[in-house]
Amino acid sequence: MIPRSLRVRSIVAAAVAVLIALIVVGVGVDLLVGRHLRHSLDRSLRDRAAEIAQLSASAPALLNSPGSLDTPLGGQQLDVEVVDRRGRIVGRSLALGGRVLPVEDVVRRVIAGEVGRYTNADLGSDELRVYVAPLADTGGPAAGGAVAVAGSTHDISSTVASVHVFVVVAVLVAAGLAALALTLLMGRALAPLARLAQAAAEIERTGDPSRRLPEQSSRDELAGLARTLNAMLSSLERASAVERRFLADASHELRTPLTALLGNVSYLARHGASPSLVAELEDDARRLAKLADDLLALSREEAAAPLGEVVRLDELARAAAADDPAIDVTASDRVSVRGDRLALERALENLLENARRYGPQSGRIGVDVRAADGTALLTVTDEGVGLQPDESVRAFERFWRGRIDGEGSGLGLAIVRATAERHGGRSYAEGSRFTIELPALRDLSESLATTDGEKPSKGSP
Repeated sequence: MIPRSLRVRSIVAAAVAVLIALIVVGVGVDLLVGRHLRHSLDRSLRDRAAEIAQLSASAPALLNSPGSLDTPLGGQQLDVEVVDRRGRIVGRSLALGGRVLPVEDVVRRVIAGEVGRYTNADLGSDELRVYVAPLADTGGPAAGGAVAVAGSTHDISSTVASVHVFVVVAVLVAAGLAALALTLLMGRALAPLARLAQAAAEIERTGDPSRRLPEQSSRDELAGLARTLNAMLSSLERASAVERRFLADASHELRTPLTALLGNVSYLARHGASPSLVAELEDDARRLAKLADDLLALSREEAAAPLGEVVRLDELARAAAADDPAIDVTASDRVSVRGDRLALERALENLLENARRYGPQSGRIGVDVRAADGTALLTVTDEGVGLQPDESVRAFERFWRGRIDGEGSGLGLAIVRATAERHGGRSYAEGSRFTIELPALRDLSESLATTDGEKPSKGSP
């Protein structure tokens, strides 16, 4: 429906535009043609009047000769009437017969003012264009009088009317041809868009993000749109695959403690409780609670809640070291970020827990907090063997463990990565060094001055 509506609107708009343009051109042509024809007639009248004036001065007797005033000029028969200074007719062309040109008032004004004038007049059913010119006072019956030369405007009117018809027909035909041509062009131009819409509707109906829209071989805007939408579908497919894998991994992780818990409960129902059984039940329950808590924390981090606090990373590191004498803190005086204090505390605790689990039992744990080039770095280092390069890439994936028999839910470092990304940063591992990199605030006092309605500022030191 949308492509069809767009096609109709485009065709109508183009046809109207062509129609308006041709109407403007047609009106211009009509005006130019009519003006040219009228100017041509005026020149003919003036030239014929000049000939009569010359004849009156050189051979005044010829003015009374029959037919001497009927010579056509340029193939057009002109009516001529010569009067003396009193307005009496001295001679006229045979074409006038017994008629008199109705220009007496103009003739008197021309005789009195000795300036030629143009005027329009009606002679019976004919519309005339008349030019009245004064005659020189050089002798002869018409000396000091005037000559009136008239020509019919019927040919001009007929020509202009023909031009009108031609313009109207040309405008209608051109608008129709333009609409037809645009219909064909729009059909070809919108066909790829119709295929895209049909493919998108099929994807929406099936809900299958693995399907793709047909890409065009051209390099126009539609091809760019198809590539962009296919890239979006690829992203959705990857997100869907990650979600399915996460659900499968979560189900697998939950199945093990639940199976153990159910087995112990069944044994308890049959044989009664024992201290070791109660300890196993407590361990299974704690494992389930820890897994559920980690899943909830990961879900909250990926929900991208707003960040409204100014957090001192150096304070977080010192607070963590206060509860564990095995932690050594190296921190700048003040390293601040804008973020979620509880989430950052949890991320730091997850890094420390990872160091305790995979470092030597009596080893030291180092926490380094510093700012450089507008970036806040929080690094936790243990004295263990560390990760191999390929393991460093996978360390922050969900449910990945460094050892097959490793304890924990496998979500600790995934939560660290989600927290770092929510804060506009990243997390990475290099051997036994695990780092959170976040945008640092330039000055704590500037950050505290930021109102709740303002956008948090990130800057360089």
